[in-house]
Amino acid sequence: MDLTPTEQMVARLRQMQVASPDIEASAVVSVDGLIIASALPNEVEEDRVSAMSAAMLSLGERISTELGRGSLEQVYIKGREGFVILTSIGSEAVLTALAGPHAKLGLVFLEMRRAATDLERAFV
Repeated sequence: MDLTPTEQMVARLRQMQVASPDIEASAVVSVDGLIIASALPNEVEEDRVSAMSAAMLSLGERISTELGRGSLEQVYIKGREGFVILTSIGSEAVLTALAGPHAKLGLVFLEMRRAATDLERAFV
């Protein structure tokens, strides 16, 4: 049985989390703030993650452009309990990941970029 596009995206998110165990949760969110696919734990509210991801993406794009840094590629926030990382998936969506406080960010960024490249194909 063939997987739907959403199921394929969820499978890729799970593969990313296996490849980089520091990634605790992830989702693909539209630029409008809607969840497209997620591998979020049950205790994490999808609507909340999607709305905040869209807001963070919008602000990041504005800052990057207005300060002459070019088009936005990635945003990350560090908190005491870990990181929130956003990586663009083309111009239509963003890959959001939650990582632990001791995450090896280079590996997380690499795996997110690989996943974003794969996920972008789903939008073509």
